[in-house]
Amino acid sequence: MAELTSVVTAVSDLEIGMYVTALDRPWMETSFMVQGFYITSQADIEELERHCKFVYIDVYRSKLGNVRRTSRVMGRPKILQQRMQEPAIETVKFRSRSTDIGKELFGHLKLKKYEDTVGFGEELGRAKAVFADLSRAFADMMEKFLADSVLDLSGIREAVNPMVESVLRNPDACVWLAGLRNEDGYAYRHAVSASAWVVAFGRRLGLPAVVLQRLATGGLLFDIGKLRVPKELLEKCERLTPGEFQLLKSHVEFGMEMLKDTGTLNRTVADMIESHHERHGGHGYPHGLKGDDIPVFARIAAIVDCYDAITSQRPYATVLSPGHAVKKMYAWRGVDFQAELVEEFIQAVGVYPAGTLVELSNGEVGVVQSGYRTRGLRPQLLMVLDQNKQPLREMHPVDLGAVRQDATGAALDISTSLEPGSFGVYADELNY
Repeated sequence: MAELTSVVTAVSDLEIGMYVTALDRPWMETSFMVQGFYITSQADIEELERHCKFVYIDVYRSKLGNVRRTSRVMGRPKILQQRMQEPAIETVKFRSRSTDIGKELFGHLKLKKYEDTVGFGEELGRAKAVFADLSRAFADMMEKFLADSVLDLSGIREAVNPMVESVLRNPDACVWLAGLRNEDGYAYRHAVSASAWVVAFGRRLGLPAVVLQRLATGGLLFDIGKLRVPKELLEKCERLTPGEFQLLKSHVEFGMEMLKDTGTLNRTVADMIESHHERHGGHGYPHGLKGDDIPVFARIAAIVDCYDAITSQRPYATVLSPGHAVKKMYAWRGVDFQAELVEEFIQAVGVYPAGTLVELSNGEVGVVQSGYRTRGLRPQLLMVLDQNKQPLREMHPVDLGAVRQDATGAALDISTSLEPGSFGVYADELNY
């Protein structure tokens, strides 16, 4: 067996000097804000024991000589053994069951099967205007709150409706925009993007437009309580102290207080604020709810919150490509998030979501534009680099649903997804 650079280690076996490269859950659910660190004290081990069952240890960076340099399935946590035996997400054929899960979770609602009414290119211009309006409305709301501590939702309610209408026509444009990086602060961009993601997710589930409007509002507001958390704490790159971590978690309570002060306590929005950090296995906060005890709209918000966080540039974390993030979410299903909802989310955003930078089997590089929902592994791409990773004279679209071979006659497929910025390419810097 080939030697590995990291091994899975139970938290009970951790020692000072080991280098932790990954956890068994999202980093943002713990006080360890930096992704990758040395264990320097017994307190570090105790903190890991509070959050995790196992972690990944880098055998070469660890400052001790007895870390095993080989890995075996025997003795690994059961959930890891199950995950290792599963096929890669690219080969998984998800059941088309959005109607079934929709009826199970929302049987009291009249669900609808939506069809695209316009193409990606036609909707993109309108979606850009919608995003700009929604961003301004959210910024105005934040500025007003910071000035006089009043949360005024009037502008938000007016701005979310056009975004919902855009997603209903064709979600590809808003999903593309939600995945673009920009120079705004993380909390600001996260809110607007999460709103778009959650509506696209709700559309996939067949939820009525009026419910999608509430979801959109909840997506904007579920982290609103962070306005009352010190900025330096939100941007801290070092491990949080227990007191700091508790204060960070208090943003849920702060958000509920702020919503109640508006006098318009919508249950959907309230559930999303109060319970979006609850986890399927019962290890979330603030109440440690488990499984079906977590309100369903909060389950949706939790998935969106996590996905957007791990695909965003934050001061203390490395950004993942959309494709790699989807694989992470798939691995966390049934542990952190309801499995059926994770699979529906992946079908909503695609294995290679809009904005994913991908390398083809012939070495060329493109960005996923559309078709990721309906054609899975064969979406439409905007080609940007040639086989030598040099910029093309003219970027051009390639529809993998129609183009199955390259110029030599060899099969043309997506080989891998790339991290944002690979070979100097960022989706939001492309002119098209």
